[in-house]
Amino acid sequence: MKSKEIFSEIVLNNANREGRILAKYACKSKKGIRKFPGKEKISDRMNIRPNFFHDTDKIIHSRAYSRYIDKTQVFYLFENDHITHRVLHVQFVSKIGRVIGRSLQLNEDLIEAISLGHDLGHVPYGHDGEKVLNEICEKEKIGCFVHNAQSVKFLMELEQHGKGLNLSLQVLDGILTHNGEMLSKEYRPNYAKDWKKFEEEYFNCFLNEKYSKKIFPMTLEGCVVRISDVIAYIGRDIEDAITLRVIKRKDIPESIRRIIGNTNDKIINTLVLDLIKNSYDKDYLTFSHDIFRALRDLKKFNKVNIYSNEQIKKETPKIENMFRQLFEKFLHDLKSENKESPFYRHYLKDIDDNYRRNTDKRRIIVDFIAGMTDDFFNNQFKDIFVPKSYGYFLKPKK
Repeated sequence: MKSKEIFSEIVLNNANREGRILAKYACKSKKGIRKFPGKEKISDRMNIRPNFFHDTDKIIHSRAYSRYIDKTQVFYLFENDHITHRVLHVQFVSKIGRVIGRSLQLNEDLIEAISLGHDLGHVPYGHDGEKVLNEICEKEKIGCFVHNAQSVKFLMELEQHGKGLNLSLQVLDGILTHNGEMLSKEYRPNYAKDWKKFEEEYFNCFLNEKYSKKIFPMTLEGCVVRISDVIAYIGRDIEDAITLRVIKRKDIPESIRRIIGNTNDKIINTLVLDLIKNSYDKDYLTFSHDIFRALRDLKKFNKVNIYSNEQIKKETPKIENMFRQLFEKFLHDLKSENKESPFYRHYLKDIDDNYRRNTDKRRIIVDFIAGMTDDFFNNQFKDIFVPKSYGYFLKPKK
């Protein structure tokens, strides 16, 4: 057989495989919609990598994905290599989501793509950093900041120097609507979405901070990622908190321990099996009443004892000040066209002209800061605001 015939047969086999194993509620790869299908080097109809599988490749090879490696998950300013960073969290979400998806006969490729891309918009110092950027946006009257919409922005508008990655609608929608901070007993997809509706939701997320909490995915796979996000962090955050001596295992209320366990593996196993059992052969996801109540109570416990723990927030005011000073400094550099600024060297010099012309200067700075890793953020502040030693003597002029 010639190469073209072999590859055509592989494409057909991929489609037939999905037809055999995927449930009627699953989103098959052939339903994947790109806004600019003609820009693909190989059309989706001829590519041996199915649509959403190809999207995963695009995401993991993006510059934004490489920056996961040094982004805070929950705990920052700890010198402990055995706690979760953002790069590990998205892998947990993907693995848990694919277990649920395989059991419910859903599209694992779509689940993986959404999972690995869903937190790209998280900023230095996690949710605390996100809160400061949002306050800056509100103060500057340029809307708001939410990490899920920023994740989409990186992938759709900023990657490849402002050209974007041309991902499918279903993947971008799942990322926009993942919102793991919102917990529901049931997750029902909004199957009626198209590009117009998605873009309306996307733009509204930058105008109203609460808007992103009201929207739901257009696929059942997107719903799987949304709840997998919760399952991935709820028990793992407990393990990290115990490792860092923020809490003790015995602090978890007995009413919660008795129903869903008090270790990460037990919590994940209980939640995943309950969700699969109660969602099997349905066009929505749901927990049993007792399990959902215990999960809701555990989330409240984590919020009070971990996420809002005063002992690990002592340095937060300093971090907030760093965000504001860097924003003002980079904005001044942009307005004064200071080409020696790291803002120009590391960000603006390679970006598309359309982005420069059509984006508010203040939002450009927010985009730059949002993309930073924790270390890069710290180093920028140190280089700009902390005095440097002259050494033992002045060095001669060049």
